[in-house]
Amino acid sequence: MTGSELPAAPPAAAADDAAGDGGAVPGEAAAPGSHVAGVHGYHDDKAAYLRRLRRVEGQVRGLQRMIEEDTYCIDVLTQVSAVQKALESVATGLVDDHIHHCVQEAARSGDPAVIDTKMDEVMTVVKRLLK
Repeated sequence: MTGSELPAAPPAAAADDAAGDGGAVPGEAAAPGSHVAGVHGYHDDKAAYLRRLRRVEGQVRGLQRMIEEDTYCIDVLTQVSAVQKALESVATGLVDDHIHHCVQEAARSGDPAVIDTKMDEVMTVVKRLLK
């Protein structure tokens, strides 16, 4: 990944999966199309995603400070726009990683149900991001 590309693994995801098993219940099979265990698409760029999200977190703290200090509205809005663009860039990177890893893995499985599930997931998240 180049310096201009932005990746990220949300810290909440790590907290939700403290056991490191993707939420799997021992002895139970995964639902078709789900990705229970293994490596997520963003795994190779995890450190870069985390760096980027920490930078965004700092930008949000800066926004809070700007409001506390009664900064001019347009300056605050300019910073809000920068934060939104940074998060959009993270999301775009995650979608790209998901398609090139998880969706590609589903396609290799040859299972139409798994492929349809992954494609539906992608379309749902893209629609959500475009709202």
